[in-house]
Amino acid sequence: MGHHGWQGNPPGTEDEARRRIVEAATACLDRVGLAKTSLSDVAAEAGVTRQTVYRYFPSLKDILRAVALAGVEEFAGRMERHLASFGTAAEAAVESVVFAVRTLPGEPHMGLLLQAGEADFFTDGVVSPLAFSYGARILRNLPVDWAGAGIDGDEDLQGLAEVLMRLFLSFLQYPSTPPLTDDELRALVRRWIGPALRG
Repeated sequence: MGHHGWQGNPPGTEDEARRRIVEAATACLDRVGLAKTSLSDVAAEAGVTRQTVYRYFPSLKDILRAVALAGVEEFAGRMERHLASFGTAAEAAVESVVFAVRTLPGEPHMGLLLQAGEADFFTDGVVSPLAFSYGARILRNLPVDWAGAGIDGDEDLQGLAEVLMRLFLSFLQYPSTPPLTDDELRALVRRWIGPALRG
């Protein structure tokens, strides 16, 4: 790894280099927003050349995706804490959709990608095997009798997570007209998802 740039403090590993580029991009996004952030800005913030950034990320969009993914763990933790107060499988499933639809657009970086026309990258992230694994992990950690609701093991939980994530993605990208209130969204999802989770 070269010792030029990096503000005189070169990273020790490639993973650290990627992390520092993501941190530089996050700082740029927080300071000037997505529309005014360029790959050159990210390189300058990190103290490296554009060519160095390209070694780790083929494009600005790839950096943006990494910024969004960096916020996933924290978001997943908040969702899990929110859902922990719902005791049945149907309630947890319904509330996961409502929470995601209401919370994601306001997330500092994940929501920014969605609102700023990076929906293809946001979608790719949400409908990926990694995202479904995150979703299944959240569901598994809830105080819910999944077996009693007809959910048999990890494969079923992963399938349920996929359906719920595809559902909230649809509501995010194609909002109802007029917009649904939280209670209306809750009732709609409960009407069609609830019966599948009664065992």
